[in-house]
Amino acid sequence: MPRRDYAAAGKPACDFDDAEARVVLVDALTRNGLALRAVLEGRDLSEAVTQAAGLLATVLGQDLEQSGDGRFVIARRVAKDRVISTVDPQTRQGHKATARGFDGYQGHVAVDPDSKVITATEVSAGNAAAAELIGDLFDKPTVGEDPAEEDTARAGEVGRAGTGGDERCVYRDNAYGTGELHDRLERAGIESTCRAQAPVGAGGRFTKERFDVDLDVDTVTCPAGRTGPIRRGCDGVGAAHFGPACAGCPLLREQWTTSAAGRTVQVGIYERQLAAARARQQHPDWVADYRATGPRLNARSLT
Repeated sequence: MPRRDYAAAGKPACDFDDAEARVVLVDALTRNGLALRAVLEGRDLSEAVTQAAGLLATVLGQDLEQSGDGRFVIARRVAKDRVISTVDPQTRQGHKATARGFDGYQGHVAVDPDSKVITATEVSAGNAAAAELIGDLFDKPTVGEDPAEEDTARAGEVGRAGTGGDERCVYRDNAYGTGELHDRLERAGIESTCRAQAPVGAGGRFTKERFDVDLDVDTVTCPAGRTGPIRRGCDGVGAAHFGPACAGCPLLREQWTTSAAGRTVQVGIYERQLAAARARQQHPDWVADYRATGPRLNARSLT
């Protein structure tokens, strides 16, 4: 096993153009790390050493696996919530688009649309969903806020242009427009002018919007007029299965599904909130207001 001089700075000595040499080095470093973990196991460690040992265990577990010959190799997978830096363990890899990634954090800013004053800021990991932090923005008291007047003060954080802040409202693009956020704003008595996320049709096929989802009786009716019940699990998420009915459908089957079992329509627990939001944003008044007052600051990655 090659020895690694951990007192020396820089990369370990290795012919990185040689695939076998790289495998030997990775295996050796991994075994050194596992040996160190075994030595530290059960000992009374300082806080700094405990954190370092935990980080070592994370890196060994997320990035490595054993091959068929028993050697440790770099895993051909990406671990969920993967730590990408041992210098800054909180940083994450994020994506603004499929082909546009970044390493770092995301910055979130709440701005009053009338005064253009920044009322709250928040930072999240690079891989966090955009909608996860927006609630923290409007939940934050503004600078100098009297807790007794909390609700009144919050009205100025996110208001509608021309109302003078009398009506609380949140504007954001569809990266924030999840069903959970619409529900949270509704329960907080805040009007949502966030664009709702559109349903996606796998492979370019027709989306769920072409179906009639009736949540009052928990049924889904397809464009051909066939109706199926929504069967829900214990978590409230449901699905309507059309099964054999798709086989004799007069509509073009490949536009709806390629599954031999027929089309399945998924129904989430926030289906009502999303449907209402999509209906609202079709109204001309909503469109005009969003264009005039909508989000002026796009989220930027902090690297």
